[in-house]
Amino acid sequence: MSGHSKWSTIKRKKGAEDAKRGKIFTRIARDITIAAREGGGDENANPKLKMAIMKARAANMPKDNVERAVLRGTGGLEGEEMLELTYEGYGPDGVAFIVDILTDNKNRALAEIKHAFNKAGGSLAASGSVTWQFERKGYITIDAEGNDFDEVFMVAADAGADDVVNDEDVIAVYTPREMFGAVEKALEEAGYEISEAELRWEATNETDLPIDKAMQNMRLLERLEELDDVQSVSSNLMITEDLAAAFETAS
Repeated sequence: MSGHSKWSTIKRKKGAEDAKRGKIFTRIARDITIAAREGGGDENANPKLKMAIMKARAANMPKDNVERAVLRGTGGLEGEEMLELTYEGYGPDGVAFIVDILTDNKNRALAEIKHAFNKAGGSLAASGSVTWQFERKGYITIDAEGNDFDEVFMVAADAGADDVVNDEDVIAVYTPREMFGAVEKALEEAGYEISEAELRWEATNETDLPIDKAMQNMRLLERLEELDDVQSVSSNLMITEDLAAAFETAS
C-alpha cells in the first residue's frame, strides 16, 4: 500500500495549487456526481454525498453547480447519460495503468486519455491486459487530528480491514473489496467522520524504476488525474521516498 500512500500525500499537498488552476470545482462536482449515482440524491440518506456537498460549500462552489452535479449523478438531467468506463494502458518502461472514468462523452474521454498516454511515451492497451496485475481494494481515510490511531485500528480491523496506516495528516484504512461497505459503516457508527471512501485498484506487484524513468510515469499519472472525466488512476509503479521527494520538488 506504500505507493498509493505516498501518492495520496503528494496530491493532498498539491491541493492548493490545483485550486489555483481552477480544477477544484470540477473535482468536487465529479465527487458529488459519483456519490449521487451510487447512493441517491438525498444527502441526509447518503453520507458520501453529504460529505462531498460539505466540501463544495467550504470551497464556495455555487449552489447551481452543486445541484447540477447531483442531478447528473441521479440521471435527472435530460439528454445527459453518464457512463462508467475503465481503460488500461502502459506508461514508459512498461508500467501498468488503470484509468476509471465517469463521462457524458465517451469519444472525448477516450481521445484525452489516449493523448495523455501518447504524450508520455506510453499507449492504451486491450481490455484485460493490465487488470490481472491488480486487485480491487477499499480505501477509506479519516483525519488524524483528534482521532486515536489505535482506536481507529481496532474498529476497522474488527470490521474486516486488512491494513490501517498513519499517512501524515490522515489515517488510511485499506479493505478487501467485499468488506469495504462493512468497514465504512462500522467507522461511521463509531462516530468517525470519513474524509474519503472509494474502491481502487491496488497492484499485486510494483515496478521499481530509476528516478528519471519513474518521474516520467509520475507525470503521466498526474496528467491523467487532471482530466475532467477521470475518476481515479492506479499504477504498479513503486513510489519510494526518494521518488516522492523528487516529484514534489519538480512540481
